[in-house]
Amino acid sequence: MEALLCRSIGDPTVPIADPSSPLTISLTHPVPDLQSPTSVRVRVRATSLNYANYLQILGKYQEKPPLPFVPGSDYSGVVDAVGSSVSRFRPGDRVCSFASLGSFAEFIVADEKDLFLVPDGCDLVAAGALLVAFGTSHVALVHRAGLSPGKVLLVLGAAGGVGLSAVQIGKVCGAIVIAVARGAEKVRFLESLGIDHVVDLNTGSIIENVKKFLKTRNLKGVDVLYDPVGGKPMKDSMKLLNWGAHILVIGFASGEVPIIPANIALVKNWTIHGLYWGSYKIHCPNVLEDSTKELLSWLAKGLITINISHAYCLSQANLAFSAIKERKVIGKVMIIFDDSKGARSKL
Repeated sequence: MEALLCRSIGDPTVPIADPSSPLTISLTHPVPDLQSPTSVRVRVRATSLNYANYLQILGKYQEKPPLPFVPGSDYSGVVDAVGSSVSRFRPGDRVCSFASLGSFAEFIVADEKDLFLVPDGCDLVAAGALLVAFGTSHVALVHRAGLSPGKVLLVLGAAGGVGLSAVQIGKVCGAIVIAVARGAEKVRFLESLGIDHVVDLNTGSIIENVKKFLKTRNLKGVDVLYDPVGGKPMKDSMKLLNWGAHILVIGFASGEVPIIPANIALVKNWTIHGLYWGSYKIHCPNVLEDSTKELLSWLAKGLITINISHAYCLSQANLAFSAIKERKVIGKVMIIFDDSKGARSKL
C-alpha cells in the first residue's frame, strides 16, 4: 500500500523528492493485518494534518516515536475487513477515528471500541477533520471550562484548525465570542460565521480593541481565554480577564511559552487548565467517547461546519506542511486518498 514514512527528524516542508527530506513515499508498505478478534481495518479516505504532526516530524513534540514511522492522527474511511468478534461494524461502513500514529497510509487498523460510525448526512472527508481539532476545543470548553450561555469567550489563533473549532463551539454553547486572527482574509471569514467580534492583529491592539467591544456590550471582561498561540497575544489577553476566569492552555504556535503570574491567578481566582487532548484516551476515554459522539451529532445537524482550507494527495505532503508552517490555513489541511477502489464520499 501507499504510505508516508518519516525516516529522520527534519523539516517536512522540504520536497519529498529531495534527498534531504525527512519524508519518503513507500508504495510497498505492508497492508496492516487484523491484530485481534476485535480489530477493524479501514481504507483511509481522508486524514487531517495537525500542527502536532508538523512538530513531531521536527522532533519538537512531546511524543517522539522511534524511526521510521508513519505519521498521522485523526482520519475517516470505509471499513475494509473486520475481526471475528467485531459486532458494531461491517465492511462498507463509513467510520472515523484517531490514532497516535499511522493515518498517512491507505489502510489503518483500529480496535472497534476506538471507531465511530459517521452519521448519514455527514461528509466523510469532513469527518476526517473533526476529531483532534474539534475534540480538543469541545473537551476544553465544555468539559473543562464549563462554558455556558452569556459568558465571554476570547479565542486566540481563531482562524486555525483548533481556533476555528473553538469559535464555533463557543457559539453552540451560547457564549459571546471574540476571535483574534491576523489578516483581512481570515477576519472576513470569521465575520461570515456570525462571530460577535473579530480582532485583526495586523491593524490593532488586542487590549484596546477588545475593551472597546466589551464597553459597547456593557460587559466587564473575558470569562474564558482559549489559547493555542502563547507569546504576546496571551500576555495581552490576560489583562482582559474577569475575576474567576478560566485560561485554557492549548498550544504555543507562536513558539513562545507564556508565563502566567501565579500571584495574579491567586488574587483573581483564575483557573488554569492544561489541555493535552490525546492523553484523555489513556486517562479518561469515556470523556473522549462522549465528546466525539456529540460532535458528530452537531456535524450531522449542521451546528458546526468543517472548513477545509487546503487538500493534497499523499505525495504532496510537504506542501501540506508548508501551508501549516506559513500560517496560510483557514481551518483544516487534509490529505485525501483516491477512493476509486472504495466507497465514494458524499462530497
